[in-house]
Amino acid sequence: MKAKDYGLTKQDIIEMSNKYMWDIGYRFPIVVEEAKDTMIKDVDGEEYLDFYAGIAVNSAGNCNEKVVAAIQEQAAQAMHTSLYPYSVPQALLAKLICETIGMDRVFFQNSGTEANEAMIKMARKYGIAKYGPEHYHIVTAKKSFHGRTFAALTATGQPESGIQKDMGPLLPGFTYADYNDLESFKAACTENTIAIMVEPVQGEGGVYPATKEFLIGLREFCDERGMLLLFDEVQTGWCRCGDTMAFMHYGVKPDAVTMAKAMGGGMPIGAIAATEECAKALNPGSHGSTYSGNPVCCAASYAQITELLERNLATNAKEMGAYFMKQLNTLPDVKEVRGLGLLVGFELNNVDAVQVKVKAMEKKLLVTATSNRIIRMVPPLIITKEDCDKAVAILREAIEELM
Repeated sequence: MKAKDYGLTKQDIIEMSNKYMWDIGYRFPIVVEEAKDTMIKDVDGEEYLDFYAGIAVNSAGNCNEKVVAAIQEQAAQAMHTSLYPYSVPQALLAKLICETIGMDRVFFQNSGTEANEAMIKMARKYGIAKYGPEHYHIVTAKKSFHGRTFAALTATGQPESGIQKDMGPLLPGFTYADYNDLESFKAACTENTIAIMVEPVQGEGGVYPATKEFLIGLREFCDERGMLLLFDEVQTGWCRCGDTMAFMHYGVKPDAVTMAKAMGGGMPIGAIAATEECAKALNPGSHGSTYSGNPVCCAASYAQITELLERNLATNAKEMGAYFMKQLNTLPDVKEVRGLGLLVGFELNNVDAVQVKVKAMEKKLLVTATSNRIIRMVPPLIITKEDCDKAVAILREAIEELM
């Protein structure tokens, strides 16, 4: 759909959206009409360098040709089937995921938050079935982000933020511990704790990578206590952090892991992958979804993951991430640069990060801010040194103008 085909201008689209859609806060005053690789073009022909990739989604580039072709081909064959019949894209994708990341079973969902809901349900059923009716307690990290449906919302360790505010009583059975603090997690566990659930890198929480000692310690502690170690890799998975999955960087394998964002290449799909023992907890009838394993989404995901792997974009993420972070350290007012691969952020001392985001957008660079002090960037994994240099130059201008 193009605005001109409906006799509409850019301002018409913005005003129509503001009139009929719910107010979700600040939006870029951009009406996207085309997107390709690392560029986004609006209806007026203005081009923007994309360093947020639909928030870590378009990892193989905007409108990747192979992903687009897979969507078009599958949409013309069978667009939706439900879970009752088998489908070729679903089977191929399940095999590809399990064999690539070393898991036994996968269940497809429509988003990251739904994948986390499924993982929480699985862990609770596993604990209650194995140890008794009180064994459903889960420990997550402070400053974590696991989604906006109710179990995932409760698992999100931000009780003072607007994410949980005025939502009424949240789901019982969760406790928050300090990220990267093994002793804090141990202290938060009780005799009824069945799982520890963490992100290998906290993205929304401010771009904080886990230490290797922390994740190894969690693995050992869970093994000692007969608990499950659950990783939320909705944002970190599929080459974003310099390895196929972030847990591979640390050499720590979870009992179950969630994924979404990059795995769909722009189509809505998520998944939980787990060991055989964990997967048995979600027995027939205990979980399901109308759109789970949608053929078009699975076809897109198969093409996207294949692209990421065949083009070795994990290595590019590692190399460009290191280069980008080195350049970001030269910016004024920067307190700290953090990241892993191309999940990158920097914290400012005095300048407002939200204003930096807006200034950067005005200068044709798209980034996100996780607070008024932290800029987060999750660009397509195909970026080059030239892209990094251009982004750093724009950020430098934006920060200097606000100092």
